[in-house]
Amino acid sequence: MRRLRRLAHLVLLCPFAKGPQQGRLPGLRVRYALLIWLGIFAGSWMVYVHYSSYSELCRGHVCQVMICDQYHKGIISGSICRDLCELNRVEWRTCLSSAPGWQVYSGLWQDKEVTIKCGIKESLNPQTPRRELVLFDKPTRGTSIKEFREMTLSFLKANLGDLPSLPALVGQVLLMADFNKDSRVSLAEAKSVWALLQRNEFLLLLSLQEKEHASQLLGYCGDLYLTEGTPHGSWHRTTLPPALHAMLPSALHRAIQQWFSPAWPWRAKIAIGLLEFVEELFHGAYGSFYMCETTLANVAYTATYDFKMADLQQVAPEATVRRFLQGRHCEQSSDCTYGRDCRAPCDRLMRQCKGDLIQPNLAKVCELLRDYLLPGAPADLSEELGKQLRTCTTLSGLASQVEAHHSLVLSHLKTLLWKKISNTKYS
Repeated sequence: MRRLRRLAHLVLLCPFAKGPQQGRLPGLRVRYALLIWLGIFAGSWMVYVHYSSYSELCRGHVCQVMICDQYHKGIISGSICRDLCELNRVEWRTCLSSAPGWQVYSGLWQDKEVTIKCGIKESLNPQTPRRELVLFDKPTRGTSIKEFREMTLSFLKANLGDLPSLPALVGQVLLMADFNKDSRVSLAEAKSVWALLQRNEFLLLLSLQEKEHASQLLGYCGDLYLTEGTPHGSWHRTTLPPALHAMLPSALHRAIQQWFSPAWPWRAKIAIGLLEFVEELFHGAYGSFYMCETTLANVAYTATYDFKMADLQQVAPEATVRRFLQGRHCEQSSDCTYGRDCRAPCDRLMRQCKGDLIQPNLAKVCELLRDYLLPGAPADLSEELGKQLRTCTTLSGLASQVEAHHSLVLSHLKTLLWKKISNTKYS
């Protein structure tokens, strides 16, 4: 302890100590002390910002208390409520949240790695009504199962479009609501599954549940739900903290992400999975979907380097995007933006947004793959791969181009990558 005090005295006070050489370098001593104090201040500020942002972003304990309170009151129900609220078998681990109102944690349930997701936005503002009255207000007491079925069908039509496959999806919703298999849906079960449907990602998980590259839904309680464990390489491992990210140039941030990425052949395999995911989003059983935030943050993969979409929050049904854009007043194309990068052209004569997006999913993914695949690509492949990716990024979202041309470009890219890694350990 004495040594530490002496060291602190030497570092902090010696620059001001009087001595025979004080007159020689007074400016240097003052600068030296100023730099030390600035360093201490900056370090203290970063520690303060880190812990204050953590306490604001990571509120899993609040989420669990709220959900379990509503479960014990009989307002909600679900397949994991007993494990979460009575038996404490759901273990909350690392906080992965990026917004205070949307809690994301890695966890453990039934000896499986899971991701826990829960919304608490309504509870952060004391002026709003109690959360259960806002989120769990439908269906009301006295609603028949037939009325609930029709109510669910109308909701799905509004969000996914009027598709012939929707009655089957309604049937799956009702089966999910009846988690205890007693052949009836209670009011608490109906309120829970209705609240879940209001969560964009849950609706996407439900619509893409048979697709290979979307995470599987494992269970729920109220509007809290569990999915498969967070894959490798997802945003929380390769994306820097927001405060630090804002200070770094985008080129340096991309370089850091590439540094943490796997070897090139594995990246090629992941890229093939991402291209297959683009195919899955186009003209599926429940319509088409748009990727409205295309970043490396969503490029995740399993232990065997199979692509998994890390976050479906910014994937939107085509019907939802078109409804948002239709008749929307605009002065320029930036006024016709849904999410982060789903942008439609602006008809400046009519001052209304058009329906077709400027960039389709495939063009945005190819822009992403240029930064992900070209660095470190084999010399005999680099030129052709770069050429095909450049062609891909010029694709437009016009309906006349989407069917044939997009499929052809996507097929060429997949074939090029598969030829390079096929018949090797990477395939």
